This record gives sequence, structure tokens and C-alpha cells, in this order.
Amino acid sequence: MATHSSSTPAKRLRVAVLYGGRSGEHEVSLASAAAVFANLDRSRYEPIAIRLEKDGRWVLADRPPSAASAAEVIEQSRHETGRLRSGREVLVPAKPGTDTLMVLDKRQSEESDAIVSLTGLAVDVVFPVLHGPYGEDGTVQGLLELANVPYVGCGVLASAVGMDKLVMKTVFSASGLRVPDWVAVSRAEWRENPAEITRRVERDLSYPLFVKPANLGSSLGISKVAGRGTLAAAIDEAARYDRRIVVERAVPEAREIECAVLGNDAPSASVPGEIIPSREFYDYEAKYIDGMSRLEIPARLDDGVADQVKTLAIAAFKAIDGAGLARVDFLLSRSSGELFVNEINTMPGFTTISMYSKLWAASGVDYPTLVDRLIALAIERQHERQK
Repeated sequence: MATHSSSTPAKRLRVAVLYGGRSGEHEVSLASAAAVFANLDRSRYEPIAIRLEKDGRWVLADRPPSAASAAEVIEQSRHETGRLRSGREVLVPAKPGTDTLMVLDKRQSEESDAIVSLTGLAVDVVFPVLHGPYGEDGTVQGLLELANVPYVGCGVLASAVGMDKLVMKTVFSASGLRVPDWVAVSRAEWRENPAEITRRVERDLSYPLFVKPANLGSSLGISKVAGRGTLAAAIDEAARYDRRIVVERAVPEAREIECAVLGNDAPSASVPGEIIPSREFYDYEAKYIDGMSRLEIPARLDDGVADQVKTLAIAAFKAIDGAGLARVDFLLSRSSGELFVNEINTMPGFTTISMYSKLWAASGVDYPTLVDRLIALAIERQHERQK
């Protein structure tokens, strides 16, 4: 007699995707999140769209973002000026519990008194697709740690160090990783005594220089300085974005090489790629707006240099105690062959055409598989923490 077996379908993981945020990289985040939503396997995952508004509110969005690029997001926002977007506000209880999120409903009663109700929403894992301060810098990660919920990407320490270029350079140097020479400047001391700061910069470094806000990504607020005549304007520009500023020596005839890292305690590195910027350097316009920069994957490197890039990428990841994912950026001098670690990005641009995902695609890991791996790594890391 034939027998029939039945199996219970595996429970779908409820994944809360956080996107938007208060930083200047809000639009980039929407494009990254759109790619994540498009590639989450609905047979395995139940995605929840949580939009972080520019004023800091968390909102349960009626629909996920769909724009494929930051430029498209910016264009859409021009047509939506003044239009209120719908969605109920979301709160995150800063304590472990069965309800990861609380959805806030407000309505008016017949007596015109406001009635507020809270509805719990349990999620299995959080995917914070947030770039820049107030999202990629350890702040959101700390809140998720308090809530004791698994989340994709680096923890509090690695996120904070990866966002702060001054601390990052200090950690890399202490770990034996070579970085371009730099000088730290505070906005307060620059305003108090710009002549002294100029003397210090010119004593310790030589032109050309790069001036950067310490805490920001996507090349916002960064200027290249050829001589003293433009140094003050560059520091003023960086000071608009942060109270701490990095002034660093430009690597001569630099090639911009990038390598993607994936994993927790035993991370792997992708093939290296190279950015061919449309402008003098890879600024925000070149990255996201003009569409003229090129990615060359794999980068044209000797095997020995390519292996060195991969080894150093993993070393940089481990130096900050990275987890999940990161992209490590290098500067390779055409004239001297010297290789420098420039920075690490703990939540790099994550669209299907971003360097991070394209590097892994060239290494044999397609975008949907990449998302699966990151969610699995988040759960693995949570289990390790619970021990």
C-alpha cells in the first residue's frame, strides 16, 4: 500500500529592512534598500519596510522603495516636494522581548481626544541598509543590541570605528596597516587659530592634500587641495559636516582599488576591482549622479598585488572586529607601486550595480545569494553572542 508523507513548510523569516536615515546619504540608502527588497526570496523571507525619515522618525512604510539609483531617488523627491508620505510610526523597545517593534497608531475620538494604541510586531532579523551617521556608525546597532535582535552587518564597535576616519586610521596604524600620512583638525581649533593649523599641516604634510570630514561617507564634504590658496576653503567645507576633520597627504598618481569582504570570524575577500572616476577623484557626483565613472572588475593587477589587496582587506576587517560585510578601499601609487589602506565601509553602497555586489558577482556570489549569506551571518553572530 502506498503511503503519503506530508511536511510542514519552513517558517518564513520576517526581515525588517531599515532604510533612509538622517544622514546626507539618505538617497543612497533608498536605492540600496530597493535592491534588497527586489532580491529577497519571498518563499523564505517576509520583508517589512521600515523607513527612517530625515527628521529621525521610524515609519512602517506602505510600500518599499523602488528606485534603482541615488540619482533616480533624487529625481523622484523633486516631484514629491511637500507631499506627505504615508506610514505608521514605529518604535523600538530598548529591551529584549517578543515584540521587536511597536507600531504606533494615533486617531481622534468623538470627544476629539487623541487615542494612541501600540501594536507589537515581532521580527526575526533586522537588515539596516543605512549609510552614514545615525545608521552606519553604531548608533542603530546599539539600539538593536539593547533589543537583543539579530541584525545584518558590523556591531557597535566596528561600525563606530569604520565611520570615524581618525579612529580608523589610528586602529589601522596600530595593526600594522599602512595608511596615508594625516593630521587631525578640530573645527573649534580651526576657528580659533587657522594660521597655526595651516602651519601644522604644512609642517607635517606636503601638497597635494585631501581634506575630509571625519564622520561621513559617500565622499561628501571632501576636497582635493593643490596649495595653500584653497586649504582654508576646503577645511571650512569639511567643517560644515563634522566637528573633526582629517587632512591627509594625497597618494601620488593613485589608482582607487576596492575589495569586498564577507563573513564573521573567518571572512573571505572578493576579487579586487578598480574605480575609474569621471572626475579628478571619486566624489559624490562621480559616484551617484553623473553616471560617467567606470568600474573595472577584476582590476588589472599583478597576481601578487591582487593577493596582497585581498590579504590586507581581511586584515583591515579583523582590525576593527568586523562582521557580516564591509568594503575596503585602497590607494595604489602608479609611480611608486606603494599600496595604502584608505578606509573601510561597514555598510557600502548595496545596489545591484554597486561595487560591493559586483565584486562578489565576479567572485561567483550573485546578489540573491549575497543577501541570503548576510542574513545567515547575522543569525550566526547572534547565536555566538548568546553563548
